[in-house]
Amino acid sequence: MAYSRLLLLLIGVISSHLPEIQARPADFWCNSQARKNMGNKIEGLKKDTADCVGSDLLSPPVQIPCVWIHVAEWANKTLQQKREEVVGTLQMFQDGILRVMNETRLQCQMSLLRELGHHISNYLAIVSRLQIQEDLVIPPDSTVQSCSSQTSLNQVLELFRMLLKGKLERLAIDLQDNICRAEHRTTAQ
Repeated sequence: MAYSRLLLLLIGVISSHLPEIQARPADFWCNSQARKNMGNKIEGLKKDTADCVGSDLLSPPVQIPCVWIHVAEWANKTLQQKREEVVGTLQMFQDGILRVMNETRLQCQMSLLRELGHHISNYLAIVSRLQIQEDLVIPPDSTVQSCSSQTSLNQVLELFRMLLKGKLERLAIDLQDNICRAEHRTTAQ
């Protein structure tokens, strides 16, 4: 009985910290509008930085992963490799934001960074839980590269937006045949 109460409490705590996650993962992967709505929240954060005096300057700088896609290389990767690349990139963003949060003294900046951190955690949870079934053996994962360091919160937000519109959106498009077709068959029955 005590375990069930603890489990129920744990589920409640986790679900309250992941408000952006849809009830069904297919809703995120198969509905471009759902992804766009989540991405619009990053635009809202960019607007909020204007109301927060001194919030744009970050110290220490955030290490930024490479967010652009080399189309030919992306096309030659398996879905699992693409997923791992997106997870690694999100993880590097999250680590960089946490590092800056530990150093910041501005309450307004802390609030913006905390909200960005929550958004990154939501995306990380969605992509990490993605189950991809492929017959191919995955070669050893390459480490995500840091491409720059940024001291501008607006620039960090812009680069994160580029990640969402680039690698994450490409992964969603690549997954549509696997996830969305299977989801359509499941709901049609």
